[in-house]
Amino acid sequence: MSSLLLLEDDALLGETVKEFLEEEGFRVEWALDRAGFERFTGERSFDLYLMDVKLPDGSAFELLKHLKSEFDATPAIFITSLSDGESLREGFLSGCDDYLTKPFNLEELLWRIQAILRRSKGDFAGVKIDAKRLFFPKESRLIIEGEEIVLPLKESKLLELLVESRGRVVGKEEIYDHLWPEEEPSGGALRVYVNALKKYLGEGSINNIRGVGYRFEL
Repeated sequence: MSSLLLLEDDALLGETVKEFLEEEGFRVEWALDRAGFERFTGERSFDLYLMDVKLPDGSAFELLKHLKSEFDATPAIFITSLSDGESLREGFLSGCDDYLTKPFNLEELLWRIQAILRRSKGDFAGVKIDAKRLFFPKESRLIIEGEEIVLPLKESKLLELLVESRGRVVGKEEIYDHLWPEEEPSGGALRVYVNALKKYLGEGSINNIRGVGYRFEL
């Protein structure tokens, strides 16, 4: 299930969009202002942002520029009443993937969301780990504050599994099957890979649940 973060200060429109998208099978969080939006992004990652531009506490153009400067690769759609050419230009220069003017058809919004998610979930999509780190699993690349690190294949596969399994403990047998599908697994090698990832992500990033497995904590 794809997870969306909606930024809309109009209560009626926000509720309408949220209910419609939830009925279409999306998980939707809704923020009324920039401060609320940033609380959500500080807690977890999302597959797509839907952003009204004119906010009670700022502009979503500036907000998206800030997110991109923090290496947030989450795709974004602006939904706004601003339809002039200069606003359209500023929106795309700030990093948005699409721009939809109000009033809009909910079905059209759905089609645009689906198209962007299909593209973003392609082989070269980046996964936001936190505000400073972006991971490209298909390329085994980890970006930390602009610095690129190419991970060895096993470390990359382990990180991909842990990131995909946020919020739960990944058992050792599951990890062994993922890293060594046709080979004899190695507990010693697994510990080496975990420690190597901790050097990049921080000591508290991966929690060893003794006798069970590992849990990703970022």
